[in-house]
Amino acid sequence: MDGTLVDTEHFWMDAETALVESFGGSWSHEQALTLVGSGLDRSAEILQDAGVRMSVRDIVDHLTATVQDRLATEGNPFRPGAVALLQGLRRAGVPTALVTMSLRSMATTVADQMGFDAFDLVVAGDDVTRPKPFPDPYLQACAALGVNPDDALAIEDSPTGVRAATAAGVTTIGVPLMVPLDGTGAHALWATLEDRTLDDLIRAHEARRAGHPTPGAAPDERVSA
Repeated sequence: MDGTLVDTEHFWMDAETALVESFGGSWSHEQALTLVGSGLDRSAEILQDAGVRMSVRDIVDHLTATVQDRLATEGNPFRPGAVALLQGLRRAGVPTALVTMSLRSMATTVADQMGFDAFDLVVAGDDVTRPKPFPDPYLQACAALGVNPDDALAIEDSPTGVRAATAAGVTTIGVPLMVPLDGTGAHALWATLEDRTLDDLIRAHEARRAGHPTPGAAPDERVSA
């Protein structure tokens, strides 16, 4: 969700910085980048190490509420092409799931603001025992949708997310935002979702299963076996 569907990573970074500084500490952009795609509990533990004297649960609740407030006032900063791609998938009857390590309340806020029924299922950070980079979130989503992971495709923006999806056996397209995805194991790398369609997803999925580059791949696009 964050960084793939909506460009909210800077919301989280601003909230983290303000929280650490409120306890007299400092929080650099480089430190913030290390949390991209991580589970919120783990992120909270790292913020504790940076001097935040709050419980893990209180940190998670505080950050989530802060970001939700910005979403409520500023709206969803959707990433280019994300909404159009989802609309095309829904028209084609393709089952879809939102798999995020944000809390369910946050995921619901984002999904409800989309203006159409974009997802059959939401798997959020508080729905799983082991967060990304473990495969559990994607395996849980596939099971709930009734699909084999080998027949599924994930779109991710973080190394943590890519590792979770590939570990689950899901074809994974990386669309980087804050951090590069080279060497993460993504089966394809796209610069953007803009102008991408169901046909592009099918080609990437078939190429991954065949173990060769996507036919007609753009220069930024790579597929590995």
